[in-house]
Amino acid sequence: MSQSFPSVEPHGTLEPIIDNVWYLTGSVVFKPLLRISRNMVILRNGDEITLINSVRLDADGEAALDALGKVAHVMKIGFHSMDDAYYVDRYGAKQWTLEDGSLSEDGELPFPGARVFLFKQTVVPEAAILIEREGGLLITCDSVQHWVPKDVMSAVAKVFTRVIGFQKPAQIGPPWRKRQTPPNGSLISDFERLADLPFERIIGGHGGLLESNGPTLLRASIARELS
Repeated sequence: MSQSFPSVEPHGTLEPIIDNVWYLTGSVVFKPLLRISRNMVILRNGDEITLINSVRLDADGEAALDALGKVAHVMKIGFHSMDDAYYVDRYGAKQWTLEDGSLSEDGELPFPGARVFLFKQTVVPEAAILIEREGGLLITCDSVQHWVPKDVMSAVAKVFTRVIGFQKPAQIGPPWRKRQTPPNGSLISDFERLADLPFERIIGGHGGLLESNGPTLLRASIARELS
């Protein structure tokens, strides 16, 4: 490899969500003693796979990933990108970002039956991906997080995330909201548009998979956090 990359951190195994879509829970040390979970989503189209919110894997994890297909695309929809360069270097994958315009609402995606949702009011550009089949799957980064305790999390992190209010269904991340809300502005119109999308499931960049009732739970978060 041509450069050094962040090391492999503890992670789980591939978990199916819907046909040709999986997720894997990894981890990152946020602060001393505070190891939190982070999710990578894997989508397959033919013999190519796309990674969203990428997580570097150990040898067994990489073998399982390779068994799905060739890593051809890496997609950055929010702040998560620490492992993107590894996949670009190792596999020659194309990186899709909002910053370079390759990821846009009117552009084509490397997998069918999906579209990009762009936040219009955030300080820094952010997106979500809607998979329009099997009831609908919303893929987010930090904007919506369905936090549940995970084995890869430290004991301190499990307590900390509950105390600061993370562990609620379809939670709008408090630090993310603070960072992304413009001065004297509001994100409510963005989230109302998001909640109007046709989906049942949510998988965010942190936490676990929300299996059903996504829009209703997200609207409850909007009322609690933004109204």
